[in-house]
Amino acid sequence: MSGEMTPPLARSTLDRAAHRRTDPDWLAQAWERARVLVLDSADEGRALVRGVTNPPELVLVGAGELPEVPREVPTFLGVEPDGVPVFAVDGPLPALPDTRRVHLREVGHLMTDRDAGLFTTALALRNWHLRHGYSPANGQPTRVDEAGWSRIDLDGHRIWPRTDPAMIVLVHDGVDGPEGRCLLGNNAAWPGQPGVRRYSCLAGYVEPGESAEAAVLREVREEVGVAVEEIAYVSSQAWPFPGSLMLGYLARADADAPIRVDPTEIAHARWFSRREIDAALAGEPVPVHGGDRLLLPPPSSIALFLVHRWLDGHC
Repeated sequence: MSGEMTPPLARSTLDRAAHRRTDPDWLAQAWERARVLVLDSADEGRALVRGVTNPPELVLVGAGELPEVPREVPTFLGVEPDGVPVFAVDGPLPALPDTRRVHLREVGHLMTDRDAGLFTTALALRNWHLRHGYSPANGQPTRVDEAGWSRIDLDGHRIWPRTDPAMIVLVHDGVDGPEGRCLLGNNAAWPGQPGVRRYSCLAGYVEPGESAEAAVLREVREEVGVAVEEIAYVSSQAWPFPGSLMLGYLARADADAPIRVDPTEIAHARWFSRREIDAALAGEPVPVHGGDRLLLPPPSSIALFLVHRWLDGHC
């Protein structure tokens, strides 16, 4: 049982203080006393954490401790509960003792609410900036504005950070107890790993003119040929790889209905009992297609959060 009521990357303690983003005098003064989170886009947006503590402690430095001039204008993330402003910069990570470089995927679920929120927000913004150096309106180069929360071109056209909505759903049979089952799929695009095969919830982007619930119906039908009902929204979290918002659902389906996978999307799909999922979470081998062992979604994902919600009977 998980006991977690919030997805791992949906936690934060920061006041974003959006009204400060257009106040250059305040921002200049805030930079002098700020805590700064350094992300290295040359290394997939990794940051530093201190030692091998659990939870891992995100390393923030003062502006004067940066090893080099940031690659772009610092991004104002917000103000901490103690009143100290926080910025994020893109640049090489400082060489500090007892620290290690980590990716958000590796440690997001282990971090405190404060550190998970800072890292997720900073990485989401960093990834957006990297993809929007030119205006989609006219192809002109853009520069950072509004303390990192927009970009503007030479003609004054402004663009703001975008987030792509995607649905993710744990399909289950509605049966209580250890023999109740959920439907998971092995994505055809995932790289193979010797001896294991990852299965996860079904997911896809919400298309233009479509509701998230309609996307659940469509994606499940397209990927595994199964009709679902009783679609229930659970929660959401950012997934900044590079810039999605994952809308998490549970939905019921007939476990006796034939599975017809779209091989361009899903290599294999099958129903798993609660007994099997519990065993896999405990590290016990659960055989799957091809004789491999079941590997569940990574712990920073909302997919595993949905699995735990189903295990805990929230369906």
